[in-house]
Amino acid sequence: MAKNLLIVESPAKAKTIEKFLGKDFEVVSSFGHIRDLVKEGMGVDVEKEFAPTYVVSPEKKKVVSELKSKAKKAEEVWLATDGDREGEAISWHLCEVLNLDPNTTKRIIFNEITKSAILEAIKNPSTVNMHLVEAQQARRVLDRLVGFEISPVLWRKLPGAQSLSAGRVQSVAVRLIVEREREIQNFEPESSFRIVGDFIGKDSNTDKEVSFAASAPSLNSQEDAENFLKNCEGAKFTVKNVEVKPGKRNPAAPFTTSTLQQEASRKLGMSVGTTMRIAQQLYESGYITYMRTDSTVLSGSAIKQAEETIKKLYGEKYHKARVYKTRNQSAQEAHEAIRPTDMNLSTIENNNLKRLYELIWKRTIASQMAEAQMERTSVHIGVSTLKEEFIAKGEVVKFDGFLKVYLEGKDDDEDEENQEGILPKLNIGASLKNSSITATERFSRSSARYTEASLVKKLEDLGIGRPSTYAPTISTIQQRKYVEKKNLDGEERSYAFLELKNNKIIKKTKTEIAGAEKQKLFPTDLGMVVTDFLNKHFTQIMDYKFTAKIEEEFDTVAEGGKEWNEMLGQFYKPFHETVEETLETAERTAGERLLGEDPESGKPIIARLGKFGPIVQIGSGDDEEKPKYASLRMDQSIETINLEEALDLFKLPFSLEDYKDKEVMVAVGRYGPYVRWGDTFISIPKDEDPLNVNQKRAEELIDEKIKADAPIAEHDGYPITKGVGRFGPYLKWRNLFVNVPKAYDFDNLTQDEIHELVSKKIEKEANRYIKVFEEEGISIENGRWGPFIKINRKNVKIPTKKDGEKYSAEELKEVGLEQIKKWIEEADPKLLKKKKTKTKTKKKK
Repeated sequence: MAKNLLIVESPAKAKTIEKFLGKDFEVVSSFGHIRDLVKEGMGVDVEKEFAPTYVVSPEKKKVVSELKSKAKKAEEVWLATDGDREGEAISWHLCEVLNLDPNTTKRIIFNEITKSAILEAIKNPSTVNMHLVEAQQARRVLDRLVGFEISPVLWRKLPGAQSLSAGRVQSVAVRLIVEREREIQNFEPESSFRIVGDFIGKDSNTDKEVSFAASAPSLNSQEDAENFLKNCEGAKFTVKNVEVKPGKRNPAAPFTTSTLQQEASRKLGMSVGTTMRIAQQLYESGYITYMRTDSTVLSGSAIKQAEETIKKLYGEKYHKARVYKTRNQSAQEAHEAIRPTDMNLSTIENNNLKRLYELIWKRTIASQMAEAQMERTSVHIGVSTLKEEFIAKGEVVKFDGFLKVYLEGKDDDEDEENQEGILPKLNIGASLKNSSITATERFSRSSARYTEASLVKKLEDLGIGRPSTYAPTISTIQQRKYVEKKNLDGEERSYAFLELKNNKIIKKTKTEIAGAEKQKLFPTDLGMVVTDFLNKHFTQIMDYKFTAKIEEEFDTVAEGGKEWNEMLGQFYKPFHETVEETLETAERTAGERLLGEDPESGKPIIARLGKFGPIVQIGSGDDEEKPKYASLRMDQSIETINLEEALDLFKLPFSLEDYKDKEVMVAVGRYGPYVRWGDTFISIPKDEDPLNVNQKRAEELIDEKIKADAPIAEHDGYPITKGVGRFGPYLKWRNLFVNVPKAYDFDNLTQDEIHELVSKKIEKEANRYIKVFEEEGISIENGRWGPFIKINRKNVKIPTKKDGEKYSAEELKEVGLEQIKKWIEEADPKLLKKKKTKTKTKKKK
């Protein structure tokens, strides 16, 4: 047994560190947090200065047992969890559970997992920083208080039963997205006409004619644009002035957590969660420094190493040492910016991590390079018949500097209209030829919807959240169905186009696709209704400045300037009073919106939030006759649906004539409109109105489906078909769906490839099932975190045994159906109830 036991929170980190330490050290992992607040009840005793009740998580009992055994045998226990508040808290919880004294147990911190950093940390151990622990505890307890007290209010005052919940930072993030959506909905675009002339001038350096474009001031109306073009008929164009100014561009600072998330989104198309997962792997593998930081500072050794790399790769003139100051004055802990641990390593062999590593390397190296030297030219062109001028702008890179390596990306709401090109060398007074002048109608744009990365930037700008909170916040609001990430197809829009060519004006109406969005965050109707309720009744919790002030309070606790429970006491009393008042006085709400009257019955038609999502209804609950209900389609919203669209929803579903002895029905579901043919569901193309699907069109869609589903091969006597679903191309054999990786040519799969893919899936599935009850639709399966029960596509956790241990796969093979049903009943009684499958439909003639 090694003399020293060193505990980290990640097995990958343990594996990397163990390489650097000798036989005297054993490095083990706690696999993250080992304790958390008890789930039953609030887990916080408000009457006893917010004393938390912590318990070891059931899935961590085995880990804790092993750690206790190893700790008893070791002469010295070292704690080497991450050097932020979360890592400090893990170290403290380890002390509590393993009976270690936090005041004497050796605690080491390092910003990079390299041999030199680890050995240096071993030489200079400290102890657990209780101020950081208390700051983390304050955040955890405060978030529990907010969630525990507000969530029951939502359950009682809004539809949706106990699926609703609230969070301190998450609710504010949703508010940002809701406010942006309403800003976009209320935005009225204004049109103007952009004037651009194409000119030909003689370059005085080469004596060759060169064409270039120049812009005149935009005009407000088509009439003004037409008059401008008329005045240019037969006009002479001359160079009135040429301005040449030197300019420069400076590189961006090294990455913080926030800027890494934003740039990985812009340049690599990565979600915030994916970026952090890959960055964690890079850190634990020793490739980069710690990836949760809001500091832009580089260590002296890193700056020196960057200098050597730049001079070696690009030459001395490309180097310029730079020291960056962290913009955020309350930046957590003493971390560096995110940078490579070895500047000489410009790439790595791991394909999964390579792209993000190279982005970090380029950004870091560029931050220590010389600025780019530019020459910016403006050419003013006079018009003999007008006082207005055309202006052409150009930019020439005289010395590329850091641009040789890296250029920071732009968000899609940044103006890219005025792109600068390279201009010819023109003399003042020179005559120019004009080949054409265009006036193009352009429309003002609203602010862009948030991407995950731009939401992170906004939260950071407001001082809300910290590096460790951004990814889980964005993940949580999507999991709660308050926000969804999706694409928006643009709509065709007409615009006017006028062109003056050969002294003749040509008028055209052109079309463009406007409003298309990719991977943007949209609030759901549920998110909007919950946000409105919280804004009305919990103004302080939803206030951006107040939420930022809470972050500052956490910082004060971390610095030892305030007791954590004193801080919570100042917050809790007024907050709890608001909760009590809201429970007593607030009316139940469903975000109702009156659309008009039903032309047949005269009853009101209302759009509102129902128990299972947004709906429209004809009539009210006070009527003798029960109201009629219809669900909104995925592309519709309570806030924007109109009366005509609502009435159309009541026309679905409808039945058509049977086809090939099977019933045919047109309906709309969660994923859009579809034709149902027997038990087969066939999606109706996005650009088609389901109400216009007649018998002929339905049969066409069915025939296309039959053709697409025709077997392409057989395996063990059963047919194999192929298709494309929500998650990409697949093969289907019996009840198995086999994903087809991108490495295969899906349209031209060979028989050998088909059988290989199916065989691998069968082999994988053989290890998946522990026990199957086909008639009941119940199975026990192996999962990532151990065995679980599956029923009707729902996963049910298997309880632990009386001794607290988990059931093994072998033990579960012996468990009977009645016991399994009992576990399901305890988890969710509704799962054992059979669903009704009969749906009444209208017959379409």
